[in-house]
Amino acid sequence: MQKLWKLLSSPRHLIVFEAAARHGSFTRAAEELNVQQPAVSASIKQLEASLGAMLFQRNHKKVTLTTAGRRLFADVSSVLENLLVAARSVQILGQSDQVTLNASSAFNFYWMMPKLKQLHEVYPDTDLRLQSSDREPNIDAENIDLAVRRGDGTWSDCHSVLLAREVIYPIASPRVMAAAVNLKSVPNLQHERLIHLEEPIRDRPSWKQWFAHQGVPNCEPTAGLRLNDYALVLQAAIASEGFAFGWQHLTQPLLSQGLLAAREDWSWKTGLGFYLVWSRDRPLTPQAKQVRDWILTLTGN
Repeated sequence: MQKLWKLLSSPRHLIVFEAAARHGSFTRAAEELNVQQPAVSASIKQLEASLGAMLFQRNHKKVTLTTAGRRLFADVSSVLENLLVAARSVQILGQSDQVTLNASSAFNFYWMMPKLKQLHEVYPDTDLRLQSSDREPNIDAENIDLAVRRGDGTWSDCHSVLLAREVIYPIASPRVMAAAVNLKSVPNLQHERLIHLEEPIRDRPSWKQWFAHQGVPNCEPTAGLRLNDYALVLQAAIASEGFAFGWQHLTQPLLSQGLLAAREDWSWKTGLGFYLVWSRDRPLTPQAKQVRDWILTLTGN
């Protein structure tokens, strides 16, 4: 970008050039840009001097592009059109009443989706956009209103409110749980088929850490199904593929429905939690505040 800046001296010259080339007239370009015609002429001369090439043939009543000018116009017009589309998209996004909630696919599917009907009944005009990702995005850079993060509740760029403490216990389908007749103590779980969550970016606890917390050191199960998304892990557990981690705030409804069974007596309270967060630097829209406050009422906050 520094080289481009030195070469062109000012990006403004490209905008002036594009208008003049499109109209075939310095005068009409000046009218479009709301400047005087001499300003257009001077800008073109500066651009030609910077590039070391004539861009226009000047005639008495009109100007025409040279070979160099046609080449530059083809590329510049395309780039400026793309910039216009991007700017308009950002403008629409900033003015929209849409509220974006970023979270893992599992949280959106198992926690938020069942509650959307209630949200629409309370706020029928609110347009909520659920955005799933495998990372923790920069909510300011990506214009995200609300997000769910795992941690200790302290982030320099975000306000945060606790949604749920992190509590993990083994889960499986009722059939798999009933078949595990030797599951009288934690060490015996090592010999069952385990489902591993291996998210590529987010930091998530492992079976090794869970066993260590339960007093089984140096246990690192390697066999079993490995998946990179917790929503897939839950589906695999429901499908009787083995034992998986059960995050309490996501799996309680599945336990109540009889889709999963759990060893809640083997719970691990990690000391972390899942938090609803929003920007410290960018105020929430009225619609985003409504969604935030509604979510917090569901958790008793």
